[in-house]
Amino acid sequence: MPKKKQDATGSEAPDTVRQRKGNPKAAAQRFLPIAEIRNDTVILKNGGLRAILSVEALNFNLKSETEQQGIIAGYQAFINTLTFPLQVCVRSRKVNIDPYIIQIREIARKQENDLLRNQTIAYANFIEKICEVADIMTKSFFVVIPLDDSQETKSSLAKFFEWMGLDDTEAKAVQRYRLFVEKHNKLKDRMNLVESGLNNVGLITRRLTTSELIELYYQYYNPHTSQEQKLGGSINTAPLVW
Repeated sequence: MPKKKQDATGSEAPDTVRQRKGNPKAAAQRFLPIAEIRNDTVILKNGGLRAILSVEALNFNLKSETEQQGIIAGYQAFINTLTFPLQVCVRSRKVNIDPYIIQIREIARKQENDLLRNQTIAYANFIEKICEVADIMTKSFFVVIPLDDSQETKSSLAKFFEWMGLDDTEAKAVQRYRLFVEKHNKLKDRMNLVESGLNNVGLITRRLTTSELIELYYQYYNPHTSQEQKLGGSINTAPLVW
């Protein structure tokens, strides 16, 4: 039995150290602005919606001068048609090529020709040495399309706490569910406008699905863990609730 604290008079002193309550992971999730992810849409605690488009890169330098001018003019016209903000994100992350090297070495082991086997091993060693001196990075490009409720002017601090959604309640969850269909249709109209404008410039776009959104945020908030622990196939059938 733990020994109770005593003050200078010998009487028991009240314990001023609060005991930890609840799940620490749940406490961390409280500070995330995401309420749930479903129907290929990110639903925020404040009722806002987000759709994310994956955009394939375009090698601008390989285009002729006429094509470059056309791309710039088309992108300028696209920006002028927008009546809402957009967020363009460029994500860089290190590529784990260990499985690729293991696969190459396995091919070399099964190779019956000595010359081909030695060349395959030399290739695997060459790739491995390159990775030791330089990180192999991959870049992904995303366009985030928002839909938020128009609100009255508030202070920056009030907007911050409202965006974080620290005071998320059951009533807010019911309100988000009730208005989801109407808001989702408006978000879809915005997404179609953005996709049309980017496609006219020559960019290939694709809307991220529910499972891809879950995986994206999982990798973003868990950069190291996601390299070793992959998400299972269950995310394809069930929405994510934070």
